[in-house]
Amino acid sequence: MKNELSKASLTHGKRWVVKIGSALLTNDGQGLDVERIAQWVVQMAELKQRGIEIVLVSSGAVAAGMARLGWTDRPDTMELLQAAAAVGQTKLVQTYEDLFQQSQLHTAQILLTHEDLSDRKRYLNARNTLRALLHMPVVPIVNENDTVTTDEIRFGDNDTLGALVANLVEADALILLTDQDGLYDADPRHNPAASLIEMANATDPKLVEVAGGGGKLGRGGMATKVRAAQLAARSGAVTVIAGGRIDNVLTRLRHGESVGTRLVPDLEPIAARKQWLAGHLQMKGEIVIDEGAIHALRSQGKSLLAVGVKAVSGHFQRGECVSVKSEAGTVVARGLINYDALEAAKIIGSSTHQIEAILGYLNEPELIHRDNLVIM
Repeated sequence: MKNELSKASLTHGKRWVVKIGSALLTNDGQGLDVERIAQWVVQMAELKQRGIEIVLVSSGAVAAGMARLGWTDRPDTMELLQAAAAVGQTKLVQTYEDLFQQSQLHTAQILLTHEDLSDRKRYLNARNTLRALLHMPVVPIVNENDTVTTDEIRFGDNDTLGALVANLVEADALILLTDQDGLYDADPRHNPAASLIEMANATDPKLVEVAGGGGKLGRGGMATKVRAAQLAARSGAVTVIAGGRIDNVLTRLRHGESVGTRLVPDLEPIAARKQWLAGHLQMKGEIVIDEGAIHALRSQGKSLLAVGVKAVSGHFQRGECVSVKSEAGTVVARGLINYDALEAAKIIGSSTHQIEAILGYLNEPELIHRDNLVIM
């Protein structure tokens, strides 16, 4: 069953996050490998034209900067790493833009820091921007903002960033392209008898034991890819670790071929996301709803609309988790709210078409969307 579900995320999923590592992009440090990058771009453009929404998480800014500056060893001081990133980022994005333009697609540069995804308001702004871009003839290119991050606030590697972006946009699949064909049960560089792991549960503790370290260019390795798969599984995304140099690797995955290693979540996407909501978020406020709204949530699987709300309490911001209660005080649900406490208080009892007139804008038609709502 899991095998079928994970394959469906690849063959029928509508949103992929594709991460390409530094060693691939720079041909192990020899400057940007434009010919190879062009092959991945052609595949991503083909997927995009078939209706698949693609977010590209691209490493390579530091490595590209090193090549342009003639450096052979990765710097070990923050200021030199940031300088290399600044030099390399312009080259990296311009290369992608030129190549995607050949398929009549634009690119959008999204540079993120850990603070952008830990602050709820910035998190939601990033999510909304990415979602808007995905409906355009555009491929968003995400990278860590190396020029401003410090050791204390960095993601640590772009595998982790890719997983968090997969959570952010609720992707069906996270594709981690690397210089290895996948995850092996032993290090194939030292053990010729090592076997490729074709499929495993993302949460299997044995995976960490068989994962190795990173190379000289990147910060990641197989261990970070396993951790990324565990993070991506929180929102139900299947993760594939595959060799970026495999011919037509992305289109072959879309066609259902067994390529690389598939690490599958324990639950289906909606169930995984709701379990995360139910168990990991602190309640910031309370929403009291009437019996009609309770029936719509419990029996009809509807989103929570403002019209069914009787009272609001607490000091919550847009995107924070609130408890939804009956007028008798029974907990009905919990979920991520689309308006802050002051906004919610102004629109209680109002129909959706009245919200814009009351507030002067409409963030979302629902107070809490059903995908962000857990019935208790």
